[in-house]
Amino acid sequence: MPMTTYRPAKTSLANLPTALQPLNRISQILGGPRIWLKRDDLTGSTLSGNKVRKLEYVVAEALSNGADTLITCGGLQSNHCRATALVAAQLGLKAHLILRGQQEGSAADGNLLLDDLAGAQISQYSVADYSKNLTSLFTHWQNHYAQQGRKAWCIPTGASDEIGIWGYIDAYAELATQLAEQDISPDLVVCATGSGGTQAGLSLGAHLLAGKAKVVGMAVCDSEAYFERKATQDITLWQQKYGQAACVSAQQATQVQINTIDKYIGPGYAKAYPELLECIRWLAATEGVVLDPVYTGKAFYGLVQEIKSGRWADMKDIVFVHTGGIFGLFPYRDEF
Repeated sequence: MPMTTYRPAKTSLANLPTALQPLNRISQILGGPRIWLKRDDLTGSTLSGNKVRKLEYVVAEALSNGADTLITCGGLQSNHCRATALVAAQLGLKAHLILRGQQEGSAADGNLLLDDLAGAQISQYSVADYSKNLTSLFTHWQNHYAQQGRKAWCIPTGASDEIGIWGYIDAYAELATQLAEQDISPDLVVCATGSGGTQAGLSLGAHLLAGKAKVVGMAVCDSEAYFERKATQDITLWQQKYGQAACVSAQQATQVQINTIDKYIGPGYAKAYPELLECIRWLAATEGVVLDPVYTGKAFYGLVQEIKSGRWADMKDIVFVHTGGIFGLFPYRDEF
């Protein structure tokens, strides 16, 4: 099936295409497939990573509906919230962040510091309050801005919905072009998966291009079954919204394979463990590539462990999508 040429409107934010580079020393040490790094940590908007690709489409939708304020949500150190705050500043919009968890101590760090520097309005809630009342919190703040004569647009966690996944449909097409130019035919494309949008977009993009490579999401939270449901839901909604224009039928959309490995989450979301931290240190010292303990670190650690187990021994090439998150590293400095 050829990749659809249809695209909805988007706001140009990212520096594209991002580079594709080999991890030669790591590949040699592991003695398995050759590992390639897709540098989506370098998309721009102050190293905002994969979130910018999704925000290009989501913000365009917001602007087309007359929005002047972006409301979104995530953890206290959310990469997505930080990216949204910086994108809003770039475009002269207001950002309001609904954050899960409350800052300990007086000094903001990592993404939270950047949220503040970007001028975002920040509302912190306890984990229990956030989990129970997130929908009503969005409604409350949207009504708050309406009373001020503003129009607020609500963006879900990670900008992972039927609009945001366009960013990673594009990314897969971009990657396919780079692979063809270098005569590489990978067996796997691996990414971290947390809110599911990157995984859904890559999986749909691979399906539309009838690519050989299987897309695998390394879960950083939740289960394999959860991500199958979430990605399938996003793809179904995508087909309902855009399928006719993109010439993709409901039957074609339901044939997208969602592959997830959930063995490397550790103690829980955003909770590090010694082997993970050692893997991050090893990659930085061996290749000069920095990962974070929340997303990319867990995904790359999982990739390494799967290679060491011999599961992927017969593969020749694997692409690891570096989705960013470097600012989420700093709050873990004491654990290192």
